[in-house]
Amino acid sequence: MNQPADDFVATYFSLSVSTMQQAAGDEELHRAIRTVADRIENIFRGGNKLMIAGNGGSAGDAQHIAGEFLSRFNFDRAPLPAVALSTDTSVLTAIGNDYGFECVFERQVRGLGKPGDGLIAISTSGRSPNIIAALRAARDLGITTIGFTGARGGAMKDFCDVCLLAPADQTPLIQQIHITAAHIVCNLVECSMFTKRI
Repeated sequence: MNQPADDFVATYFSLSVSTMQQAAGDEELHRAIRTVADRIENIFRGGNKLMIAGNGGSAGDAQHIAGEFLSRFNFDRAPLPAVALSTDTSVLTAIGNDYGFECVFERQVRGLGKPGDGLIAISTSGRSPNIIAALRAARDLGITTIGFTGARGGAMKDFCDVCLLAPADQTPLIQQIHITAAHIVCNLVECSMFTKRI
């Protein structure tokens, strides 16, 4: 293997570790994670559902998070109602064709959401127009709005009841923080609702 590739691998791991270490010491991030877990638990305990939206890699994260809640995280328990808004290709292409890509999540929030539900909106830049449109729709409907974004927050933070800001500016590193934070949230919610020790 050539040296430049070896250097890149080692450098990237070091950068990833340092970003995680920064997150491990970020009390504001920790408070946001605990608040997100509390809000989601309240949504589920109220008999409501959680919708999750994101583009690209964040769409993958949305599906991952929904799977953790609806199936299981660490142990067998009742399913928790969560749905990723990035999975139905017929819905996405119909809305995209008829109304534009900016509306693909907003239309689903307006059609599926109700007061008391929650929306996790994931955007590493905080500027994705379809994510901001979904957050606006959720606010209109009395849906709890939770944001996952990068260190700068972007415009979306102004539309979130609670916003989790990953302490990073590079998309891949932000995404690593997002899925780690989501796993912590899933663990906190699952253990609290089903009386298991963390």
